[in-house]
Amino acid sequence: MKKRFTVNKKFFLFLIVFLLLTVHYSLFTGFVHAQDDMVKFINKRHKEIKEKEATLKKEEERLNAIRKDVDERIQKYTKLLDRFKDVLGKVEQISNEKLDRLVKSYESMPPEEAAAALSAINQPTAVKIILKMKPKKVGAVMAYMDRKKVVSVTEGMINFEKKFPTK
Repeated sequence: MKKRFTVNKKFFLFLIVFLLLTVHYSLFTGFVHAQDDMVKFINKRHKEIKEKEATLKKEEERLNAIRKDVDERIQKYTKLLDRFKDVLGKVEQISNEKLDRLVKSYESMPPEEAAAALSAINQPTAVKIILKMKPKKVGAVMAYMDRKKVVSVTEGMINFEKKFPTK
């Protein structure tokens, strides 16, 4: 009987060791599989991040190119605007010089002749000339002008606006 118990004991020990090894192996392989899954997941996320970084870098390069183009256009149009301002200033200066000479001519005329001449020209031009004349001369000239023209010129003087401001 003693042998039978020993055999059973050996068998029982073998069974316990076998079960422990099986459990240990299954736990280990499960851990390995979980670890493999985790590594795959990390690699996949790393790849996705790299792709997003590459996409963002391309987008950044595209935006930088657009920014450079916009900056160049702003610089170009600013220079063009400055040139227009210069040309407009010169045109305005020449126009003012011509107007000043014309004003001197009208001021040197007798009031009757100046009134006849100012009555014959268009209202905006007459307004510009009268606005630059000395007030005493304007009064003398307007005394000889037709009343309708005086009213028209006076309204024009009140509503006078510069058409091309330089500032």
